[in-house]
Amino acid sequence: MRDKRSQSANFYEATRNARRIMLLDLGFLGDSIHLFPSLWALRQAYPNAELHVMVSEHVAEIMKLGPWIDQIWGYPRFPRRPKWHQDLARVLKLRRTRFDAIVNLNGSDRSSLLTRLSGAPHRLGRVPDDGGPPLWRAMFTHIIDHPYKKELISTQRWRCLIESGVTGSSPEIHIEVPEAAKAGIAEKVGPDGGWIHISPFATSDYKELPAGQLSELLRGLHRQQPDKKIVLTCAPNERERSKMNSLLASLDFTPWRVFAGDLGLLELAALVQSSCLHIGGDSGGLHIAWVTGVPTVTWFREYSGLPDWRPLGPKHLDVVGKRTPSGVVGIETGELHQKISAILKSL
Repeated sequence: MRDKRSQSANFYEATRNARRIMLLDLGFLGDSIHLFPSLWALRQAYPNAELHVMVSEHVAEIMKLGPWIDQIWGYPRFPRRPKWHQDLARVLKLRRTRFDAIVNLNGSDRSSLLTRLSGAPHRLGRVPDDGGPPLWRAMFTHIIDHPYKKELISTQRWRCLIESGVTGSSPEIHIEVPEAAKAGIAEKVGPDGGWIHISPFATSDYKELPAGQLSELLRGLHRQQPDKKIVLTCAPNERERSKMNSLLASLDFTPWRVFAGDLGLLELAALVQSSCLHIGGDSGGLHIAWVTGVPTVTWFREYSGLPDWRPLGPKHLDVVGKRTPSGVVGIETGELHQKISAILKSL
């Protein structure tokens, strides 16, 4: 049998007449957002096929930004994934749907097993960064081995499709925020847009600025940009809501609006898309800004996987500090203000 890697370039040729295809990825919000260029490439490559996507259930709503996706499947990964036997009904549904091809560029154990059990005759997988567990290669009929940590994760995934035979000159983003979400944000925040959106928190302390510096940054921003409305958001969990209350108590001004986890993902996308600038750390808000075309100023921690999640270009400026258990340190507040001013002057 020919090596699966040598066959990878023929994946598209073998599946070009597919009637039903799925992109399967069980990552969280950022992972799911960075699927859009690959999904668009699949939509163009298989114009007559049903295009399905499976992502983590708690972020599945964000995939509605792609109205050209025919069906969205949610997988209950959060707060904990099902035990293997609890997936039996899902596997049966996958098999009954009769997919001609499954594309899995994530490579996690559970997503790879679902890909294998789907019954699809053609299954394209990307070798995980660590090479994958034993028998991983048995899950797929075609395998792409593309390097990690060299460029944005969405570009890496798109290049995997190009290596499989799909054509394209560059990754493209084609999304539409639903009108209902736009109308809801216009009612809650105002119809004019142009505000500064700040996502001050992340999933872990080590991705955030220390509390005192964060407060200093926001107070300075209000002094330097008194005409700009400031809108703050955070996730719907007690940790971030508690941090938001502490942050608000430390400020010497009242932000225009504060949403402490009470926006849906499509409303958040509408809010960010109507902003002139997004400010925050390495969190879902950054990736929503990226996919909606909004400029960003971001603080990152230094780590080997940074190129996977760091948007580059004149619209995306950042400062990188050192990770500590209590936050990202070594970043000068003044440097963040300089980056913010540079973006606002360019608008």
